[in-house]
Amino acid sequence: MAEHDLNLPHISMTETVLRFYVFLGQYIDRCLDEEHRRSLPEQEFQQHLATTHDQVVELLTTNRVVKDKAEVEFQHVTAMCQDYLKDPGSGDQSRVLHKEREILRVKMLTLSDLLAVFRSV
Repeated sequence: MAEHDLNLPHISMTETVLRFYVFLGQYIDRCLDEEHRRSLPEQEFQQHLATTHDQVVELLTTNRVVKDKAEVEFQHVTAMCQDYLKDPGSGDQSRVLHKEREILRVKMLTLSDLLAVFRSV
């Protein structure tokens, strides 16, 4: 496949949305596991997350419904993570984060498969 074919809008959009979900998943991982927090300084991680969030919002400006869903997901995950970090001993919050992490994992697998299909045609 020619290099220019990989720069199609649907491919770059899918890559960006996938990266967005990867960062949201990593945010949860960082809350639940000290080793993940040490892998990248918090400020640098937050910068990557914010940049990717901004890219998703920009890419989805033409589709308000999907843009709003992505924004709700972003706000939901960041609020859950911030709440958990205030009181990391809460078993209920930990279970909710694990459940949310699994939801993100399924979304990432789906987007990854879709991206593979896009790249193969």
